[in-house]
Amino acid sequence: MRAMSKEKKIPYRFESLSQLRAYMGLPKPSHPLVMVSNSMTKGVDLSKVPNPHVKSFYKISYLKNIEGQLKYGQRFYDYEEGGMMFIAPNQVIETDDSHGDHSGYSLFFHPDFLLNTSLASKIRQYGFFSYEVNEALHLSEKEKEIIISVFKVIEEELQLPIDDFSQDIVISQIELLLNYSNRYYKRQFITQKALNSDILQKLEAYLDHYLSNEKPLTEGIPTVQSLADQVNLSPSYLSDMLRSLTGRNAQQLIHDKLIEKAKELLTTTSLTVGEVAYQLGFEYSQSFSRLFKAKTDQSPLEFRRSFN
Repeated sequence: MRAMSKEKKIPYRFESLSQLRAYMGLPKPSHPLVMVSNSMTKGVDLSKVPNPHVKSFYKISYLKNIEGQLKYGQRFYDYEEGGMMFIAPNQVIETDDSHGDHSGYSLFFHPDFLLNTSLASKIRQYGFFSYEVNEALHLSEKEKEIIISVFKVIEEELQLPIDDFSQDIVISQIELLLNYSNRYYKRQFITQKALNSDILQKLEAYLDHYLSNEKPLTEGIPTVQSLADQVNLSPSYLSDMLRSLTGRNAQQLIHDKLIEKAKELLTTTSLTVGEVAYQLGFEYSQSFSRLFKAKTDQSPLEFRRSFN
């Protein structure tokens, strides 16, 4: 799956779970706002799914096999083990492999199912819903067992008659699934530390070159999106990866490099504070001064005087 390019046709939209199941030739879901698809023994026939399409609900999938080459950063890695993918409402999905092994579990739930629960607002904190499909979560054997067990609990609960406890139980299991996923993504960042360190070095070199070659004068302050584009990652995944590696996200990396370059200009040139701000891509010198003060506890002029 991949994000749809601009020249593609308008995607088909699924507004409800019943609409999705009817399109796939499946029976109606037992609950109108949440369902589990279990295809562990037989893969889903993706040829029935409109291509491209958009769903108005969340989807969390565990695929038993993620086969072939998966691009991570600017390198390719071969994966033949199971993994997870997370899709938020209104993300455009395009399937380019309808014949591969897509067996596994998928949990679908409409945002309305979360209403009046703490998860309704908390779910926005799980950044992996903004990751690209090529940033899937890859699981160890033990992690797979745990994840599958949670899917099974949700599946079994949805087969029971709905009562006053049904929503609370399913919501708690969804949150458990998300928290386990959060933990395993952190583990993935750690196990890929060497690769992530290479990515960090590349980004630092890119920022150094960008700030030293007057690009801010024509292109402005570097953005998180521009950093993500350099290493073919989504902004959310990049920030979470950097935070795991350094304790600081992509925006903070940009700010650190801006302050580093500002200190160089303040101590090795006679440029005014306004000229330094302009050189770094700031539209207003006040914005530069506020950032510098926040990062160093000194104004640019105070820093220059203390250094001299």
